[in-house]
Amino acid sequence: MNKKLTYIGLSLVLLSGGLHAQEQPSLRHRAEQLFERYEYANAAGLYEKLVDKKKVRTSDMERLAESYLYLKDYELAENWYARIVGTDDFSEESLWNYAEVLKQNGKYREAKEQYGRYVERYGSSERATLAIAGADSAVVWMEHPTGHRLRNEQSVNTDLGNFGVFPTSNGVLYAGEPNTVIGKRSGMTGQAYLRVYSAERSADGGLSNPTVMLESFNGSELHVGPAIANASEDVLYVTRTYPGKDTEKHKENGQKFRKHNLELKIYRLEGNSWKEEDFAYNNVQAYSLGHAALSGDGRTLYYASDMPGGLGGVDIWYSELQGDGSWGAPQNAGAAINSAGDEMFPSVVGDELYYSSNGFAGMGGLDIFRAKGERNSFTGRENLRFPINSAGDDFAFAQLQEDEDGSIGYLSSNRSGGAGGDDIYSYSFRKPKIIIILEGLTLNRKTEELIPDASVTLYSGNRQIVGRVRSDGKAEFRFTLDRNTDYKVLGEKQGFHADSASIAGINPARDTTLHVTLRLEPIFRVGDKFVLENIYYDFDKHNIRKDASEVLDQLVRTMRDNPTLKIELSSHTDSRGTHRYNEGLSQRRAQSAVDYLVSRGISRDRLVAKGYGETRLVNRCKDGVPCTIEEHQANRRTEVEVLEF
Repeated sequence: MNKKLTYIGLSLVLLSGGLHAQEQPSLRHRAEQLFERYEYANAAGLYEKLVDKKKVRTSDMERLAESYLYLKDYELAENWYARIVGTDDFSEESLWNYAEVLKQNGKYREAKEQYGRYVERYGSSERATLAIAGADSAVVWMEHPTGHRLRNEQSVNTDLGNFGVFPTSNGVLYAGEPNTVIGKRSGMTGQAYLRVYSAERSADGGLSNPTVMLESFNGSELHVGPAIANASEDVLYVTRTYPGKDTEKHKENGQKFRKHNLELKIYRLEGNSWKEEDFAYNNVQAYSLGHAALSGDGRTLYYASDMPGGLGGVDIWYSELQGDGSWGAPQNAGAAINSAGDEMFPSVVGDELYYSSNGFAGMGGLDIFRAKGERNSFTGRENLRFPINSAGDDFAFAQLQEDEDGSIGYLSSNRSGGAGGDDIYSYSFRKPKIIIILEGLTLNRKTEELIPDASVTLYSGNRQIVGRVRSDGKAEFRFTLDRNTDYKVLGEKQGFHADSASIAGINPARDTTLHVTLRLEPIFRVGDKFVLENIYYDFDKHNIRKDASEVLDQLVRTMRDNPTLKIELSSHTDSRGTHRYNEGLSQRRAQSAVDYLVSRGISRDRLVAKGYGETRLVNRCKDGVPCTIEEHQANRRTEVEVLEF
């Protein structure tokens, strides 16, 4: 079962039975055991050893790539899938996953190419048509983002899951995975079960001081949350995983499962305690039901469920308040809202319903949509576009306030650049008073000629994608920046080694335009050489430092995007020290760099490590010649030479 159907979705699947190890299993068998037990990080470590050979099994690379996919390391997953789909025996699933990880990395044009390749190879399908339409839309949305600004709420987010904000009169409620495990641990996530948290809220929507609520509704054995309240905050509607033993039974691929479905619980405040009651239409032995939302007048209760009679997997349903205070029978919200896919996490703002779906054209995973209307009469369904939506799962939209100047609120997302799994983001939409524009050019580093149609990506300081465009026919590109925000801009094109630049945050007093030039290194001809700038090693060491790994990752992308490229990666020292010592040190450094590239998915037969010591100085600084620190540094370099292209 995928992640949407674990703790952000509508069921928790517990596997009965397990795998039994043989005595002294082989490396591959141990890797397979770990993979089947969902221990993807441990499995990846073993598969990395299996694929570092002259003759590599495609199936081993596929398991490694899939491990990185489940671990949400989409950059590494892309590296490996790019290599896999160049083999003769890759699986149908791998080609689809390659397109998916390209989409997760915001490479929608490239993803569309792979979806098209999938259709040519395996035939058209509804999901492929939907994915291609979503990729087309996402390209436009990323080139023309809305004015929303997102902020990761780092005071409440952890490296675990946090999602589903509901604003209250003096703070918020949300669901989160505790850092400490008391009692049982979730077999699917390996973490503590979800609990309902409260947090303080500042005027601009910022969250702080998260606290696990001690009330009785948090005492269930399995997952609890998310939760919402009525207007007077004396009634709570809490989603939880049914903790009993009389669960839905399921059998698939010879394995027996127990589906612990979701149920909706209602808690009414009586004195200082909460009285629990069942929502009348729970049926944990047949389906899940949860993710409640109330209309503004409190007379319509929306929720998500995979109960029979829907349009697809999980649908949005509603019940109406009856004269006796009970809730009426479930009604489907209709085809304007629901699809053949999954619809979840409804919320109501005025006369608009916000919810998440993977059944309509979108950017990837769950996208947030809105439509006007009520009950089963809705019109004008629209995708909220980028940056509200991303290549990941985006859900649990909540608006805190709206006025003539804009709006602020919250959403949840597992997009790249976050603190952990699912993160809580606050958003703001304001009409800008001062505009900061970044204008740039993409040029050939050697000839200074224009390079049109280069892919240019703008990242925030935490490597979250802010926007992606193509340089135009004049090799120009343009982004709008926020004040006091650091950025990095990256230019890429096949046949070139990428270039990047850092943009320091500014706070100007008037409209400002910044300029940057990205100079991409051509790698068309055998014998071409270029220096990998800013690769440094600690004194007398050859291990790859974090700052060097970032530069080498750029070389990995160049190798990945140019699959016929073979290179010599050479290390050079200055003249200080003996010739023999410098040659050995430089060889170890070159080999470390090559080993790093191999660990990131580049085949070893495309790489040659060579240490030249002090034999190829670029200036006069031979033995016995006095030189400055800067002159010696010029000789301590790492070079790449094209051997084949």
